[in-house]
Amino acid sequence: MSARQGPGSSPDLFVGLMSGTSLDGVDCALVDLSGQPTLLAASFLPYPSALKSSLLALSERGGDELECAGRVSIDLSELYASSVNALLDQVKVAAGNVAAIGCHGQTVRHRPESGFTVQLANPALLAERTGITVVADFRSRDIAAGGQGAPLVPAFHAACFRSAEHHRVVVNIGGIANLTDLPTEGAVRGFDSGPGNLLLDAWARKQLDADRDENGRLAATGSVIPDLLQHMLSDEYFDLPPPKSTGRERFNTRWLEDQDVARHAAADVQATLAELTARTIAASIERHCPGAADIFACGGGVHNADLMRRLQSRLGKRHLATTEALGIAPDWVEAMAFAWLAQRTLQRLPGNLPEVTGACGLRVLGAIYPA
Repeated sequence: MSARQGPGSSPDLFVGLMSGTSLDGVDCALVDLSGQPTLLAASFLPYPSALKSSLLALSERGGDELECAGRVSIDLSELYASSVNALLDQVKVAAGNVAAIGCHGQTVRHRPESGFTVQLANPALLAERTGITVVADFRSRDIAAGGQGAPLVPAFHAACFRSAEHHRVVVNIGGIANLTDLPTEGAVRGFDSGPGNLLLDAWARKQLDADRDENGRLAATGSVIPDLLQHMLSDEYFDLPPPKSTGRERFNTRWLEDQDVARHAAADVQATLAELTARTIAASIERHCPGAADIFACGGGVHNADLMRRLQSRLGKRHLATTEALGIAPDWVEAMAFAWLAQRTLQRLPGNLPEVTGACGLRVLGAIYPA
């Protein structure tokens, strides 16, 4: 059987799976890549609470991490398979008609400065459960070539959203916020600006016993604490030049505790964390994307009305919209990106942008697990 596609499969239909640093669940997208990427169907499957707790524990050091990682990889891949199979059943597409699944996996450790990154998944099991070729492990080749291994979605952003007339920036507000600079000509750039929803969600779990501050309601009732905000902004990550990437290794509950947040009112801390996200995104655009007038947001953060208001305020005269205005719903951009990256892998085409990741050159990304 060819590694390029299973028997009878379409060369144009791909599934993308994305589970990001928000640790909320699995985005699954069925994509037609015969021309301009077109979303055919999509679904979201939330993580069971036990799996989410295990992933949160693995994101910090301690315990029998190897045993836990092995078990979680199996549980994740069973969930991935359920998501794929349910979506294909829903739209009546046979597994044999899908060329491949692009599976990002769940990041639990991102240490490019030490030469590695860890995304949990069991792609062999996923191939068994779905009967579809799986492409996984997208980040490690870029890191081996001296890059950050992230962000990888800017290449997809460039393919779908770049304009010859308008200088655009695409901002993905997931657990970590990353942005892609799309000038009308010249190199595409991208990097992680810092926390997106990650710290907001962590504080909401502690104060509201909920996965998130729904629509930013708690933050909207609070007031920004200037001294606390300035202390947060003093983190050296925000002054690092691109290429750069980050994750839960840096911005986590310990980081929050180091800010001595417990002595402040819960709503004021949440407002300050929302302002931190908005300000660091806007400052990154101002500093590294001069001339950009149109900002398009995607990711879970677009559903936080308080955060989006703060971001628009910080962007000034720049126009803020979601990627819906460009033809792709903001919830599915990343999952579609990994379908697109899987196609690149099967076609032996590079998937990274060295100007974004800092790798020493273009590289074909991913490992292939034939159906």
